[in-house]
Amino acid sequence: MKVAVCDPIDKKALEELKKLGLSVLDLSSVDKSELKEHVKDAEILIVRSATKVRGELLESLENAKLIIRGGVGLDNIDLEGAKAKGIKVVNTPEASSISVAELVFAHLFALLRHVVRGTVGIKQGKWEKKALKGNEVFGKTLGIIGMGRIGREVAKRGKALGMDVIGYDVVDFPEELARKVSLDELYQNSDIITLHVPLIPQTKHMIDKEAISKMKDGVIIINCSRGGIIDENALYEALKSGKVKGAGLDVFESEPPTNSPLFELDNVTFTPHIGASTHEAQTRIGVEIVKKVKSFMEGKL
Repeated sequence: MKVAVCDPIDKKALEELKKLGLSVLDLSSVDKSELKEHVKDAEILIVRSATKVRGELLESLENAKLIIRGGVGLDNIDLEGAKAKGIKVVNTPEASSISVAELVFAHLFALLRHVVRGTVGIKQGKWEKKALKGNEVFGKTLGIIGMGRIGREVAKRGKALGMDVIGYDVVDFPEELARKVSLDELYQNSDIITLHVPLIPQTKHMIDKEAISKMKDGVIIINCSRGGIIDENALYEALKSGKVKGAGLDVFESEPPTNSPLFELDNVTFTPHIGASTHEAQTRIGVEIVKKVKSFMEGKL
């Protein structure tokens, strides 16, 4: 059985796959435009977020039976197209939840305590002690949109920090971790809003000018889920006006972002889609990938 690994995964996971007697093609360094020439006869395709399994790449899969997305979202895969070709698609959502949740708070603390400006200022010989008065998270209302695995990890940490945690979700809701509210109530009452929903037609630009108008003045918005959930033009205007006090962005509508007006602003923190990029998460993702391959080989997936 041939396995095509299109994006980097933990080295130990690669070795474990080989121990299963599989023919493992490590294509992580191959240019994405050339992948279709290498994966035609692969039965299992393993990807992260960089490889887009759609269009010509999907059509080139002649023998594929399984696509494993190492990570949470599936928006880089044409699910309907894969289904039409009889290809099963799975992901590893459990593996990176803690890492993403911790990054949410990295952005939040950096914004509330002016960590970036303080760092840059000191390097420039400035000592802006009086100008960089910040805020505590203690006692603030944390609104979580999407109470799935990552949202739940965020809620746990928010409660541990003494925050009032409220949440919104259209499906299962963990009422032991957060107080359930409507979306409008969450907008109106949250000091900090963090997004943890998939990018689907219903969530595309859900944070737009109208949604922002319902929020508290001075709200902070954190997005470590998917870039297209926020209308970046609307966010820019709200950040400029002060309606939104700050934003922490790990994801963008176009990645990598280029010439974004958001780059002009001092009240935004940026990271390059690194929510799951910790050694611990990569190890867990590798373990989950190997488990899913084993289950597939045993006819259990």
